[in-house]
Formats: sequence, structure tokens, C-alpha cells
Amino acid sequence: MFQLLRMDLYRIKRSKSAYVCFGLLLLQMSAIVFMVWLLTPQGQQLADKIGFVSASVPGNSEGMLDGMDTVSMFRRTGLNGGTYSMIFGIWLMLFVCMDYQSGFMKNIMALHQNRFSYAVSKVLAAGIVNLCYLAGLYVFVLILNRLLGKMVPETGILDVVYYISWCWLITTAFAALMLLICVCTRSVAAGAIAAVLLGTGTAVMPVYTVLRQLHMGEWLEYSIYMTLSTAPDHYTSGGDLYVYAVGAVFFAVYTMTAAVVLKKQDI
Repeated sequence: MFQLLRMDLYRIKRSKSAYVCFGLLLLQMSAIVFMVWLLTPQGQQLADKIGFVSASVPGNSEGMLDGMDTVSMFRRTGLNGGTYSMIFGIWLMLFVCMDYQSGFMKNIMALHQNRFSYAVSKVLAAGIVNLCYLAGLYVFVLILNRLLGKMVPETGILDVVYYISWCWLITTAFAALMLLICVCTRSVAAGAIAAVLLGTGTAVMPVYTVLRQLHMGEWLEYSIYMTLSTAPDHYTSGGDLYVYAVGAVFFAVYTMTAAVVLKKQDI
């Protein structure tokens, strides 16, 4: 398994898709942080000069930033809306489906017949990339915040560790889900559609809305998308640790299911 993981990390290091997807995340984060900055007095002055029509209420723009810190701003730059999950899922889809399209999968399975090792190595590789993405993006938010005059206060290190760690676990579980979809379909198109629909909540929210009206949607509050959107970003009590259980369960279930599917497939 560790040989497969080392090989996957080497391929990721040399591939362009991981860097392109990270660049897209940086661009969308820069745009959103800039929009937040326009709510500050300095930003309002620039907005007036360039003729930008602000949607904020005159004299109340500073109030829109009340209670926001660097973690909450980081969260609102893609994690809540699902942009991060979508782009991360698309990268993983490209990475996994390339094994099938290039015929490399047959070579891997000939040398490593343990399909469970393949599934785990792919998810672990995705987890490493995921951690690099999240850490890099948060550092980028810190840099932008300081460059723009510290428009929001910086979050304490313990809250940063709490949010980044459970967010990493949940999004790595999403990577395991994408792996399962890719090994089931072996299709780039299916993987891309799944990343968009599941990552952004497009497939989840309509179902949740309907079931909630019928008082049957409580279980969907523990789905990956809903957890990313509604779970706390600051630790307040032991009850906030449920996010780790949600992530661990989804991670284990999707990884094991992908391994079972691979075992039954004729590669």
C-alpha cells in the first residue's frame, strides 16, 4: 500500500491538474475576499471611485463584518457553498479516471492484486493533497487579510486546528465518495457531474427541503454537504466533536465500498 501511495504522490507532484485546481481555488478566494474588503471604509472609498455599486446599506457596511474572523471568512470563501468540494472532487476524478483511460490500471492490478490497498492509497493521497490545499488556502487568507489592513481579527490557533481538522476529515470522506463513483462508472463525465451535484449540494438541498417539509429530513443534516455548511467553526463544547464521527463513518464506508467494488470488477 505504501508503495502505491508513494507512486501516487510522485504522479501528483508531476501532474498539472493538482496545481491548476489549486490555482482556481486561489482565484475564487481572492475575488471573494476582495468583495468582503469592499464592505470596509477603505473598500467603500475605492468602490465609489471605480463606480462599483455596493449592495450594503449605507452607514452599516462595517456591521456586516461583525463577528467575522479569519476562519469564518475562510469558510465563506468556498467551503460553505461547496466550491472547494466541487473543485477538489473534479481533481480527484481526473486523477482516478486517468488510471482507467491510460490502461495503467491493469498494470497496477497485475503488480498489486490487493484492491483494498489501491483504494486506501488513493484516499490517503487525496487526503494529503486535501491537507495541503486547506492549509495553503488558509495561509493565503491570512496574508490577504493582513495586506488589506486586518479587516477581520485573526482566529486563535486552537479554533483554527479544530475547524481545519474536521473540515479535512469531511472533505477527505468526500474524496472517498468520489473514488467510489469513479470506480463504479469509470467515466470522466459521470465523475464531473457527481462532483458538481454532490459537492455544491445541488443534489442534496432539494431532497432536504422536501423531506424537511415532511418532518423526515433530519438525517440529511449529517450528510457531507450539510455538515460542511452547518457544523460549527469554533469549538464550544464536547457536542461539537460529532463532526469527527460523521467524517470517520463516511470515510470508512465509502473507502470499504470502493474496495469491494474493485474486488468484484474485471479490470
